[in-house]
Amino acid sequence: MSFAFRDNVERMAGYLPGYQPTDRCAVKINTNENPYPPSPRVLEALRQLDGESLRRYPPVLWDDFRRVAADLHGVEPEMIIAGNGGDELLAMLVRCCCDVDRPLAYAVPTYSLYPVLAAIESAPVIEVPFEDERCGIPAGLYQANAALTILCNPNAPTGTLIPREEVAELAGAVEGVLAVDEAYVDFAETDCLDLVRQCENVIVLRSMSKGYSLAGMRFGYGVGQRRIIEAMIKVKDSYNVNIATQVAATAALADQAYFRENRERIVQERQRLHIALGKLGFEVQESHTNFLWARIGGRGAGEVYDALCQRNIYVRYFDQPNLKDHLRISIGTVEQNNALLDGLQAILERSLES
Repeated sequence: MSFAFRDNVERMAGYLPGYQPTDRCAVKINTNENPYPPSPRVLEALRQLDGESLRRYPPVLWDDFRRVAADLHGVEPEMIIAGNGGDELLAMLVRCCCDVDRPLAYAVPTYSLYPVLAAIESAPVIEVPFEDERCGIPAGLYQANAALTILCNPNAPTGTLIPREEVAELAGAVEGVLAVDEAYVDFAETDCLDLVRQCENVIVLRSMSKGYSLAGMRFGYGVGQRRIIEAMIKVKDSYNVNIATQVAATAALADQAYFRENRERIVQERQRLHIALGKLGFEVQESHTNFLWARIGGRGAGEVYDALCQRNIYVRYFDQPNLKDHLRISIGTVEQNNALLDGLQAILERSLES
């Protein structure tokens, strides 16, 4: 070929999203989407958009959303930043903090996008294995001396939650920025949002994809001290969130009653599915998210995954050494979860017969 890309881009592997079946009848519980529709206020707000709104560029600093989020979280609007999904916020942070001499640190296993973002910036990564997530943050993360440390909490793909007090200790120990990725915190009992008022190096990231049913709109936001927010604004795209998404996210966040009702349904189904999977022989990690991390002995998780796919049921399987004995199962509707359990029952019974 007569052209070439940057060496780091040529060498790197991109992020691999979960499979997106086109069949709307498929039981799709593989990408942690909310199984229920967004607030009716979202659809009403979108219907009110007109041609004048669409022909203009959207608000650069997401003014309406900032006001609603600031009121909800008890912070100043200038402490809020919004992005085209939580992934864009992560990309902004890595762009701000990391380069060839400034590493990114995180504990593993965790969200597989983090090393991809570091590779784009030619930044080294410091991966610190969890000794046991139920025992907290690994000591190596305190000692990493990274320009940016990301803690996914609750963690993906394991669903575990590190107490706020331990996160506060980490914030005081690291010299760089600490980003607490709370994409799944809507389904947890506690969060770390108050740390942004106490620690100038902390930013908390939130997603509207899971708790608010807006995965198709792509919206995330962060809360942090102004110094971090102002740096991220410098590196963001000029008009990074379109008007329809801003309107939808603002309406969704404003309807907290609907959000709480939706959340409760998912949490109840999470508990039911946890118990049912245990009866089928799975070892299921306690979850603080909208998914379950389930280990199966005997027949391999990869084989069970393939057998489920043949039944038009899709969960997430990671073919990696430290993950390949598990399945990550998003919490679906009652009907979807029942279809999963019926499918697993049939697959496991056939396995015993063969």
